[in-house]
Amino acid sequence: MSLRPRPAHISAPAASPLPFAVVSHRLTLANLLTPASFFTPANLRTLASFVTVAATLLSVPARAADKKAPPAKPASQYAAFDTHPNEHVTVAADPCNATRDCPFFRLPYLQHGFVPVRVIISNDSDRALTLDDVRIQFISANHDILPAATLEDINRRLFTTRSALGTKIPLIPITIHHAPVDKKVTEDDADFGFQGTTVNAHSTLAGYLFYDVRELDDPALRHAELYLKMIHSLDGKQQLFAFTIPFDKWLEAQPKDTPHTPQRSTTSPNAPDTLPPPR
Repeated sequence: MSLRPRPAHISAPAASPLPFAVVSHRLTLANLLTPASFFTPANLRTLASFVTVAATLLSVPARAADKKAPPAKPASQYAAFDTHPNEHVTVAADPCNATRDCPFFRLPYLQHGFVPVRVIISNDSDRALTLDDVRIQFISANHDILPAATLEDINRRLFTTRSALGTKIPLIPITIHHAPVDKKVTEDDADFGFQGTTVNAHSTLAGYLFYDVRELDDPALRHAELYLKMIHSLDGKQQLFAFTIPFDKWLEAQPKDTPHTPQRSTTSPNAPDTLPPPR
């Protein structure tokens, strides 16, 4: 499939309510108007709790912003790659098969059947390339052809559909529409996906794509391939030959104790397969 377009606007989810400990001793108007009664032990404890919680809430986005994927190396330095010497282009695939391999993601994609694959494209030629028409497909051992998941595909799997359908207020024919895609999904795409579709001359472009392998036989990566086609020169005069990257190369390079099967959810069969709806 083509590199997925990003939504023009994503509404931020509503803020979570403050913990009960913060609101259990509410500051009344009388407290505020009476300075002497304001500085009671109970009110001071409440203020201290509020400051602590506020500092915690403000620090969460900062910690999330600090999580970064490792800088992309030239494609030929990865375990699984395909080089076209005459075209001076190399493409590599670096899957994330365990949570420890990609701790920077905000959501547990592996546990819900998605394998994140970092695609690295190194252009060592003298002309720029475009990925506007590119198709990047996961080909299973049984020749199943899987396109990269869209943000909507990921959101449906990880969250309940209730938040995406909207809420109808009783007696009033108005539907309140919620954000179609959770903020964490779009933030991961913005931070770790492809930052553009142009691979300049003598440069490397990389980004993560997600493939739904939940219905495939385990281990999903064994004898599977990543297949790229329809990479063009930026001037449109040349289409590159297709690239085929076997995941077996990546598996062979892993330590023996590395799991070959993506870490999927271990919840009971009757447990819900989705995360709580975003708030």
